[in-house]
This record gives sequence, C-alpha cells and structure tokens, in this order.
Amino acid sequence: MMLRWGKEHDESSEEMEVIGFNVLGSGGEGVIKPNNKRLVIRSSRIKVWMARAITTVLIWTSVVQIMAIGEFWAPRFFKGMPYHHCFNHHPSDSVANHRAIVLPPKRIYKNNGYLMVSCNGGLNQMRAAICDMVAIARHLNATLIVPELDKTSFWADPSEFQDIFDVDNFIASLRDEVRILKELPPRLKRRVKLGLFHSLPPVSWSGISYYEKQILPLLRKHKVVHLNRTDARLVNNGLPPETQRLRCRVNFQALRFTSQIEELGKRIVSILRARGPFLVLHLRYEMDMLAFSGCTHGCDSKEVEELTTMRYAYPWWKEKVINSELKRQDGLCPLTPEEIALILTALGIDQSIQVYIAAGEIYGGRRRMQNLLSAFPNVVRKETLLEPSDLMHFQNHSSQMAALDYLVSLESDIFIPTYDGNMAKVVEGHRRFLGFKKTIQLDRKILVRLIDQYNNGKLSWDEFSTVVKKVHANRMGSHKRRVVIPERPKEEDYFYSNPQECLQLQDELPHD
Repeated sequence: MMLRWGKEHDESSEEMEVIGFNVLGSGGEGVIKPNNKRLVIRSSRIKVWMARAITTVLIWTSVVQIMAIGEFWAPRFFKGMPYHHCFNHHPSDSVANHRAIVLPPKRIYKNNGYLMVSCNGGLNQMRAAICDMVAIARHLNATLIVPELDKTSFWADPSEFQDIFDVDNFIASLRDEVRILKELPPRLKRRVKLGLFHSLPPVSWSGISYYEKQILPLLRKHKVVHLNRTDARLVNNGLPPETQRLRCRVNFQALRFTSQIEELGKRIVSILRARGPFLVLHLRYEMDMLAFSGCTHGCDSKEVEELTTMRYAYPWWKEKVINSELKRQDGLCPLTPEEIALILTALGIDQSIQVYIAAGEIYGGRRRMQNLLSAFPNVVRKETLLEPSDLMHFQNHSSQMAALDYLVSLESDIFIPTYDGNMAKVVEGHRRFLGFKKTIQLDRKILVRLIDQYNNGKLSWDEFSTVVKKVHANRMGSHKRRVVIPERPKEEDYFYSNPQECLQLQDELPHD
C-alpha cells in the first residue's frame, strides 16, 4: 500500500513540476512550494481561463432561459408585433408547414380477406376501375393490394402503378376507409404461388349486393380473391351515398400522379398560359381507335385494308365485320379531323386560339390534319411545346403520356372530345368537379348529318353554323342530373362523367 502510494506520489510530483510547482522530498513532508515567476504567470492564465469559462456558462444559461421565456410568453405578450415569429420560428417550420400531410386515422376493422386486382384497358379505363375496386374493398371489409395495371393491351405499356400514380399518397390518404398494401404478406404470397386462391372476372355493371352475396363468401373461404377485367364492374346509380362519395374521393384525391408527371404537366400548362387561352381537343383519330371501331370514313382503300387487318389480329376485339358508314350515321364513330375543323368553326371558336391535341399519332398524318391546320393554325402538341429530352422518360409509356394530356385537359379553357371514350368521360366529370369548366359534348349523330347536308349543298354556312350552335347550347358541361335507365345501366349516363353525389349544389341540379 505504501509502495503504491509512493509511486503515485512520485508521478504526481513530476506532473506538478511541469506546471510550475516544486515538490519537496520526504524531508519536506510533501510540502508544495511555488516555483516563483512561472507559478505567478501560469496562475494568472488559469484565473483568466476560469473567468471566461464561468462567464460563457452564465451567458449561455441566460440565453436558454430567455428563449424559453420567449416561447412561453411570445404568443401572449408579443402577439400582433411584427417580429413575433422570431420567438417561435424554427428553420424547418416553413417547409414543414407547407408540406405537412395530415393523415386520417386508420380504420380498424375485422379483415375478411385480401383483394387482388388486375385492371384492363387504357389509363382512364383503369383509373375508373381502381375507384370501383377501392369502394368494393371498403364495403367488403377486405384488405386491398395495390392494383396491377394492364400490360397486355394494344399499347403494351410496361408501367407499374407507382410509375403513374403516387402510391404512398394512394395508401395513406385512404387509410381511414380501407387498408391498402403494396403486396401480400409473405405467407399469403406463398399461397398464391401455389395456386391457393380464387380468381374471376366480376360481373359487369353489378350492384353492391352482388359483391356481398358472391364475392364476400369467396373472400372468407379462400382468404385471397383475385378480380381481373375490372372495368365497369359497379353500376352508375342505386349505390349507397357513402360508396359514391368514396369513388369520388379516390378519383379526385387519392389517385394523384407521380411528382414527375405532375411537374411536367404544370410546365406544359404554364407554357400554354403564357401564350394565351387554349382549347384541348381530344382528337381520338388514332389507328387503334379506328381499327377497333371499324370507322374508316375519309380513309383510302389501302388504309381501310390496313385497319381491317389490324382488327382481325386482336382476338379480344370481338366485332369483326363492321359497316363503317352505318356506324357513323348512328354517331358511333370518332369525328374526323376534317369534320372537327368544320364544327369548331361553326361553333364560333376563335381561330387564333391555341388548339392542344391530346392524342397519340393521328392516322393519316398531315394529310388528314390539313383542314384543321388551315382553319386553326395554332395547333400544338406536347411534343412541339417541350424538348425531346423532356419526354424521353415517357416514350413507349402510353399511360404516362396520357397522364400528361389528362393534366393539361383539366386546366384548359375549353375541353372538346371527338369521341365519348373513357378519357372523355373521366375528364368531363373531373372538370365538373372543378367548378363545371366548359366542356363541349359533341352530338355526333346529329353533327354527321348536318355536315353531310352542308357538304352536299343542302345547308348554307349560316344555316349550318346556327343549327350547330343551337344543338350544343346545353351541352357545355353545366349542371344536370345523370340519366337513369332501370335494368340498362350500360346505357345510363356514366357515373364518372357526372358524379353528381360529389358536386356542390347537387339538390339544385335540374332534371332532364
């Protein structure tokens, strides 16, 4: 013990010698004496250092206390003062406040099973189907797996759900209605790989009772049910109000496009707005549409043969032999570029307006577009407004390109579809939701007869223009109730073109 102390004493003595003290040996009983001048200088420095340290601590403590007092009293004492925000502002607050997402509380329910969904068709056909499937999953108390998009249609678009839609927003914004997962839990995924699930196409235009009686028992039995070909699987009318409102909520809030698509869509709109008003023309005169519908008005014999060959090449296009002229007279064909040039002029559309073509490649190219270009020289497309590099990521992804056209269509001063396909219907409904924006719904059955009479000299231009305007005076996307045809839901007004349950002033909508 003494030996240990002696060693420590010697080491301590050496350290103290270094900093300016002399340690007396055993004769001095370990007495420490200052080492004259060196001691005085170093002692003075230590005092200064200690004073500075103590001062710093006191200042810092005071600052912390002042900040705390400011946080507590600022909302009361400094309220209304111009620099009030200095007392409670944090650097990240402004960003957080602008981007903060308030998530709804999770809905707690007994899960009856897992619903897998495979959509079919183009972007807007799939969009409506997704809305329906969310509503069905909610009603059946099922867990929905993020829908699979069609990759085998004519367009062969390889895009996944998350390539087009903000999948995280889709899941989070609906969590108070239905639980949505990006994929099945591992155990159930293995069951699906082994074929231990049930798959079927639901009956089209079905009421909610069909899903209660037919699909719910399958869910409880198999735990995983796969619904394929999901377009138009819910009726337009006669559904519970909460089901209709949920369809709208999915369509207008949950199905937000990816940030990349949203930003590029906004840029296109900004370019158009800087140049003046613009009209979006959904000119559905593309090769696939003409082949599918069998509409060949204005095509030469070689084009007719090409379109017919294409129609026979796709087994799911079941209608093969088609009388094009008869179909046109019934108003079942998309209007041609030549016809739409006459109609826009007859409606009195300003010929200097920008006409944005929301469509793919027009069949027949510039030859078929010549009349429209002569009447409305300000025709533009996203490909002419943007650089090739801007669209490089979207090439060969038809649904992503359609999403850009969708965003521009929503913002246009006027929207005019030349065929009542899925995009025309869904955009029309969305524009109603945004405040009944002007959407001209062309009556093709009447128009083709008027055009033929004008071309045959039976109507003067003034007569033709007057009748065209009169026919469409009440077809501008204004308030109206959906047409209901009991037992024939396919012939009713489409829910997504007029989601009246989700629009303001719905009780004041006039009856047809």
